[in-house]
Amino acid sequence: MIGNFFSAIWWTLSTLRLNDVVDIAILAYVIYRSLLLLRGTRAFQSMLGLLVLFFIYALSAPLALYTVHWLLEKFFFYLILAVIILFQNDIRAALAKAGGRLFASFNAKADTSMIEDLVRACFALASRRMGALVAIQRSATLDDYVEPALALDARVSQELLMSIFHPTSPLHDGAVVVKSGRLAAAKVVLPLSLSKDVSRFFGTRHRAALGLTEETDAVVLVVSEERGIVSLAMSGALTPMADVNELRQRLQEVFSAKGADAAAAGRELED
Repeated sequence: MIGNFFSAIWWTLSTLRLNDVVDIAILAYVIYRSLLLLRGTRAFQSMLGLLVLFFIYALSAPLALYTVHWLLEKFFFYLILAVIILFQNDIRAALAKAGGRLFASFNAKADTSMIEDLVRACFALASRRMGALVAIQRSATLDDYVEPALALDARVSQELLMSIFHPTSPLHDGAVVVKSGRLAAAKVVLPLSLSKDVSRFFGTRHRAALGLTEETDAVVLVVSEERGIVSLAMSGALTPMADVNELRQRLQEVFSAKGADAAAAGRELED
């Protein structure tokens, strides 16, 4: 039986055409990119388990494990539908990330004065040990989080941000969302990261920042009230900013067309 299996593999390889090689290469690349996009999510952990089952299924026929082969064959018949239903949020987030990379040049550009107000507001809040969470929309829409929150339509300014995140303000809980260069909403509830790699020293704000950047291509600024540190979250990674100049430079790189392309290229190299 095993001899027949290897004979079949040899016959398949000997009859391969160039078109078949290209077809397999494209499919392998799509699977590889899909796994990278889902990395760190609940769907990725489940995919590893499914790959193990698929490996057992592939070996069950040549090893004459008929019962195992029959059971797994019935299971895989409903697998696609089950994956779509159970992991629709993770799949949607992965597609949003893919769209953000493919169309990075169409990401919204941030106004220079808006960036300056965001930078100065974050470090002013940090110096006073007042926590803050600012999500900046890029190509992936944040409407699902904005709609249930308190709607705003105001120009981004240092004074307004400091008023919103003052501990006595009724709006200081949650995040604010910057959309199309304006403050679109306050008291926004962001999804918490479920990654096991998040440090236990991070609180709810940092987990919310990571959670949103895992599901969308948004950029999130976090101000820690305990440590007085400003951090930038993007693509599921959190980076502390040393000073005003570093944060300003990072935001300018991200929201310029050239910077968006460079950031996308950098992520490709990291992957």
